[in-house]
Amino acid sequence: MSQTKPDPPLLEVEDLRVHFALRGGVLQRFTGREHGSVKAVDGVSFALRRGEVLGVVGESGSGKTTLGRAILRTVPITAGRIRFDGTDITEMREKTLRPMRQRMQMVFQDPNASLNPAMELLAAIGHPLRIHGVTDDDDKVRATVSEALDRVGLSPVELFLHKYPGDLSGGQKQRAVIARAIILGPDLLVADEPVSMLDMSVRAKILELMIELKRDLGLTYVYVTHDLATAKFFCDTIAIMYLGRIVEYGPAEQIYADPKHPYTQSLLRAIPEPDPTKSVPRDLPRGEIPDAAQPPLGCSFHPRCPVAFEICGWESRDLRDLLERHWLAHPDDEFDRERRTVGDLAALDEPSLTATVPVGSGHPAQDVVDLLERIRADDPHEPTWTGIRDITPAAGGVRVEFRDDCVDPSLFDVGGGQQVACLLCRDGNKSKGPNDGRR
Repeated sequence: MSQTKPDPPLLEVEDLRVHFALRGGVLQRFTGREHGSVKAVDGVSFALRRGEVLGVVGESGSGKTTLGRAILRTVPITAGRIRFDGTDITEMREKTLRPMRQRMQMVFQDPNASLNPAMELLAAIGHPLRIHGVTDDDDKVRATVSEALDRVGLSPVELFLHKYPGDLSGGQKQRAVIARAIILGPDLLVADEPVSMLDMSVRAKILELMIELKRDLGLTYVYVTHDLATAKFFCDTIAIMYLGRIVEYGPAEQIYADPKHPYTQSLLRAIPEPDPTKSVPRDLPRGEIPDAAQPPLGCSFHPRCPVAFEICGWESRDLRDLLERHWLAHPDDEFDRERRTVGDLAALDEPSLTATVPVGSGHPAQDVVDLLERIRADDPHEPTWTGIRDITPAAGGVRVEFRDDCVDPSLFDVGGGQQVACLLCRDGNKSKGPNDGRR
């Protein structure tokens, strides 16, 4: 018996990269020399079949919105490929791409910014029909807009056709934005935080509407969100993003039942528990998401990870964070005394596998060595210590050497369609990813 081949993906993204160049001072801008770059999207790959919903989840600054815009070619692509329904659209010129855009639309986060406050809904929602040359006939535009409004629940339509955005509630505005997105009959909708600006009571209704449209119109979604709770309600597949990369990917049910990456686990622990009688652990990641212009060495999550170990990528900036966390936890008088032992820590801000901790005025280098050893004794389980090879007095301060075998993990297959960019998973499965890199 022959097996039916699965349908080809509607959307394929392969090693997609979106880097934004940074400019330095006046001289660098004058000469056009780049001063580094922000890797907003840094090697993302996935395939999305027709009728599926992919949830792209992460904190602010993870690159998820840039990924959504790159899929629609509204931001410049640095490298990689995007195929839509078998057609490579990566380098399509605007004239050729425009007909494709009828099939790919976006729902933006803020409905207030998405609608022109001076345009009636009839004009605003019907505008795509005129722009793409579908029709210029006023009667056909009115009929098509009326159908779209009715489909998204803004009925009776006669009450809404001539309203302005200022006359609508937040939920009604987002329904109008969705009506404009579907009026051209697209196959793919990229929904960028479509419910985050809405009241809690309205969010479920908008998500239910999007599910109805998926069923009735055969839509496929890329659903961008920071909220794993709504993603669980809406998505078939989940992609967890952190600093421009996917760190966990797989079926939504499996990721919620058995999250592998420490970052995914922390996001799930951040979901509010509605039952006040239940105690839920809130051991969330320490610190903030790092600067994307200078991401951490090795695994980008390692500075915040509670289970990081020797080869995760420890470096000079981690040492500064360690010192500052130590001082924050101690009284002011102790901080003042210890802070005078150490000089200016700015030198630790440059990523390096060797660091010289400067000595404070009038103090010998051994005082800094003793301070570091006391901090280690206070918290021997701090993961940073696993990456430090040696601490020795040196000219101008104390030299700290980190391991030079750190690994930048790629996605490892852990079974069941689930992939994880975590060295714990690699070591646990005794396998390496195809693009395993070292720094």
